[in-house]
Amino acid sequence: MFLWGTATAAYQIEGATGEDGRGTSIWDVFSHEPGRTRDGHTGDVACDHYHRWREDVALMADLGVNAYRFSIAWPRVLPQGAGRVNERGLGFYDRLVDGLLAAGVRPVPTLFHWDLPQALEDRGGWLNRDTAEVFADYAAVVAGRLADRVPLWITLNEPFVHMAYGYAMGLHAPGHALLTGALPAAHHQLLAHGRAVAALRAAGARQVALTNNHTPVRPASGDEADVRAAEAYDILHNRLFTDPVLTGAYPDLSAYTTDLGFVRDGDLEAISAPIDALGVNYYNPTRIAAPTDDALPFTDAGITGHPTTAFGWPVVPEGLHELLTGLRSRYGAALPPILITENGCSQPDVPGDDGTIDDADRVAFLKEHIAALRRAMDDGVDVRGYFVWSLLDNFEWAEGYHQRFGLVHVDFATQRRTPKRSYHWFRDFLRAQSAQNTETWTWS
Repeated sequence: MFLWGTATAAYQIEGATGEDGRGTSIWDVFSHEPGRTRDGHTGDVACDHYHRWREDVALMADLGVNAYRFSIAWPRVLPQGAGRVNERGLGFYDRLVDGLLAAGVRPVPTLFHWDLPQALEDRGGWLNRDTAEVFADYAAVVAGRLADRVPLWITLNEPFVHMAYGYAMGLHAPGHALLTGALPAAHHQLLAHGRAVAALRAAGARQVALTNNHTPVRPASGDEADVRAAEAYDILHNRLFTDPVLTGAYPDLSAYTTDLGFVRDGDLEAISAPIDALGVNYYNPTRIAAPTDDALPFTDAGITGHPTTAFGWPVVPEGLHELLTGLRSRYGAALPPILITENGCSQPDVPGDDGTIDDADRVAFLKEHIAALRRAMDDGVDVRGYFVWSLLDNFEWAEGYHQRFGLVHVDFATQRRTPKRSYHWFRDFLRAQSAQNTETWTWS
């Protein structure tokens, strides 16, 4: 069955950050520090999904999706990151999974979407190797409760972005600006993934995946310096978090460091445990030029000549085809089936006088990207699912509530949900797929 779904993340939608025994996350701390987020916005309330999840599941059922990718808040289940289990927090996900299944929607949980328990950050966070071990314990706790009803699990979301923004540049929680000193956070996340794969399978999980943000990398010119810089960036963004999982070895990291002392015997064997799918989040390509200083071996030259989203990101649907066929060419038989675990865009989404939201640009975005996905599949890429980011407008990390990605508009003052034109378009698209009753999007 091809998975058609939507996606969200716990800190971006749940709210209820101080309720029912939930512990403090790094994003609770970071977003309350002055100057860290736009206009000082926090996820304290977000979309109030913790209380309104039944309404949100009903929206999914009406939409006609057959899968929902959400994340589980580690501090809601283990307030200190390890040790005592918070039964009230775990019970929330128990009810959510049952509600989804009753609505005919397959739950696809992600165990880590950037909301590390602050208690673990106080001990070094992902710079501390021990975090990988306690992550596996956390995975075992959650799967021990839910694996009887949840067939497909995702360990980590976008470890590249979490390392780059959270540990290298300081733009996201926990706010470290270590540049290449952040590389141990990459390895420890990968080790956590490997340890969690074993823990999930031991608890009865049938399918396990890892999701990363991927981007086709293009040199700014044919000059050798630009080409070398693009190769260095591709290694950091795409290959650092994929090569070890699929090939059991790191790519050449000499542009960043010659010290891989954080890698121990047996680590790569654990990291390269077989997975059942590779999650791919795609938003846009990246254009890279030679470095302008000695801080990093590349410069982001920006993509021009394309329309942009409200976030300023270029809209390049053919980049998804380029990315998927490129992954197949690079990894060959080692590449597992692919899930497009995020794809979407931010738009202004201002309600009209009648209250409706005519987000025509998002409709065009989805049409064009799904068409690019279809072309990649016709060219032989094994894709098993597509998840729109996002179901709801939500807390967009450092941007606060200024970027709207949802199929459903959220009035954050009243929490009123209003399906947008894109919601109705996607619902009609899914109904048409069902009515065709063909194998076009279906696998056994």
